[in-house]
Amino acid sequence: MNYSKFAVIGVGRYGFTIAKRLAEKGAQVFAFDPDEEKIEDIKDEVAFAVAMDATDDRALSAQNLSEMDAVVVAIGENFEATILTAVHLMDLGVKRIICRASGPQQRLILEKIGVTEILTPEDEVAHVVREKLLNPNIVSFLQLPDDHEIAEIRAPKGVVGRTCDDVGFRNKYEMTLITIKRQYELTKNGEECTEQHIVGVPKEDTIIQEKDTLVIFGAAKSVERFISINEAL
Repeated sequence: MNYSKFAVIGVGRYGFTIAKRLAEKGAQVFAFDPDEEKIEDIKDEVAFAVAMDATDDRALSAQNLSEMDAVVVAIGENFEATILTAVHLMDLGVKRIICRASGPQQRLILEKIGVTEILTPEDEVAHVVREKLLNPNIVSFLQLPDDHEIAEIRAPKGVVGRTCDDVGFRNKYEMTLITIKRQYELTKNGEECTEQHIVGVPKEDTIIQEKDTLVIFGAAKSVERFISINEAL
């Protein structure tokens, strides 16, 4: 995995679970929280843990967070602290910032300040967040019994321009391509816009295009293998 170094700011129950599960998957995790008891609870689960107020820009700048592949802001009910922390992280040049929002109003505010990845209550299952972080190609996924899943993933560069038959979803990866979501450039009322539509049931000669979203079913390990092989090409 390329994305292997993460910081989690706010390690209450939600942030704790995200940090722990990322670490269990082999990621190097740095945990921050102003509550020393929470830091004491998590210190043995992660690579580095420190009691720190993330709204203090000087304290935050001392942590080399720009070196992280992603920073998750999992602060609980203090939304003002989430906003301040996000702004400080942007100033530090952090490449990927993921913030938690408890509703549409908070989401709107975060979008206004420039946060593009926002966790909503629907995402608040830690294994979902973990998979999105470790596999940035995953747009969303539904976990099923027996370690299977239905995942929406951005088409890896290794499959763009190839037919479904050539990719070998079923034969090579033991997965089923359910459908493809494709972006179309349109003109409405004199303005250019982009819309996403379902291609339907893909045929063997269907060519995968750049910016396609693939909806696939398979074992979690098969999905991970498919992404890692084709993103590296």
